[in-house]
Amino acid sequence: MLSPFRERLARKGSLSFTVRVHPGAKRTAIKGVMADETVKIDIAAAPEDGRANTELMRFLSREFSVPLSHVSIARGQNTRTKVIRLAM
Repeated sequence: MLSPFRERLARKGSLSFTVRVHPGAKRTAIKGVMADETVKIDIAAAPEDGRANTELMRFLSREFSVPLSHVSIARGQNTRTKVIRLAM
């Protein structure tokens, strides 16, 4: 599901995209990509004290094989819809 995003990251060296998270899920997993390229992700962490954001960043770091320090939430720290920035 994330192949087009991985290709763009490899080609450009950085990438920004929108995610829609569902915190408090049983496990962290990608649920799909919407028509507007928003990535839907279930997060296995509660939305308390930044736990869900931390889990999201760790998950994306593993999925895109980039260091955690290269993943950031550009917008939406306190909302379910977030803009993520990745760098190589």
